[in-house]
Amino acid sequence: MQYVKLGSTGLDVSRICLGCMTYGLPDRGVHEWTLDEEASRPLIRQALEAGINFLDTANVYSDGTSEEIVGKALRDFADRDEVVLATKVHGRTRPGPNGGGLSRKAILTEIDHSLSRLGTDYVDLYQIHRFDPHTPIEETMEALHDVVKAGKARYIGASSMYAWQFSKMQYTAERHGWTKFVSMQNHYNLLYREEEREMLPLCADQGVGALPWSPLARGRLTRDWGTVTERSASDDFGSRLYAEGDRGVVEAVTRIAGDRGVPRAQVALAWLLRQNTVAAPIVGAAKPQHIEDAVAAVELELSDKELEELEQPYAPHPIIGH
Repeated sequence: MQYVKLGSTGLDVSRICLGCMTYGLPDRGVHEWTLDEEASRPLIRQALEAGINFLDTANVYSDGTSEEIVGKALRDFADRDEVVLATKVHGRTRPGPNGGGLSRKAILTEIDHSLSRLGTDYVDLYQIHRFDPHTPIEETMEALHDVVKAGKARYIGASSMYAWQFSKMQYTAERHGWTKFVSMQNHYNLLYREEEREMLPLCADQGVGALPWSPLARGRLTRDWGTVTERSASDDFGSRLYAEGDRGVVEAVTRIAGDRGVPRAQVALAWLLRQNTVAAPIVGAAKPQHIEDAVAAVELELSDKELEELEQPYAPHPIIGH
């Protein structure tokens, strides 16, 4: 495994981040395809033993059970001081007017609930899951700063939003001397490259590390076009992300993987790891092979010709995922 500094910080993270939305009770939350604790633990342990020190979850994943499963596995399999643990806040976790969002009340409530479920005193990276247009930016950024100063988070990060929104939040924090975001968890892969227009150049300029979600395009980059899986059949959100015009990119991945004699996932991840602003793609793993492919991708060097072949068929997309 290789490690890299997260943005302009001194924090070392593995080039692969284990995405833990996969782990949670299937009858809790909105994802019927998640793995329960018994099925999740061997995969989390495999990732840790492979050198992955970076794990990402969220308070809303499987109604909080993802945090519970991840936290227990880390207590059993890892040295907490060596793990970079990330979670997120924004989504609705309970009914009522203050059950979600990025108000001061929501943030200070949810960090304590996440820490309780994770069974830890702090998270290394506390991320806002989306932009909240209904709460003043000053309120959100000061609350996040107070979470850091209270020792409940080491760093803060953000997730999908427009570049102007991210820039405004960073400027607000800098103006007041508050903690700034060190990472951007955004939608970025071979099928969706709209982030190259504004967000990724902004991150490069500001020293912010990119942590792409859905790096394999919900698995579409790893299988024949049109193949339906248990997850894709029930993934309403994922069905809106990609279109028929993406077929050419999938076919290019297939050709290069065939020539190389490696799984398609390795090619798609290797391309992403070559992008300058990308610190660590967030890879979900439901099978041991998924972790093996992700780790192998770190060592796979694509030629300039292969990179061009992968990028040439790209079709622009409407902005989605924010």
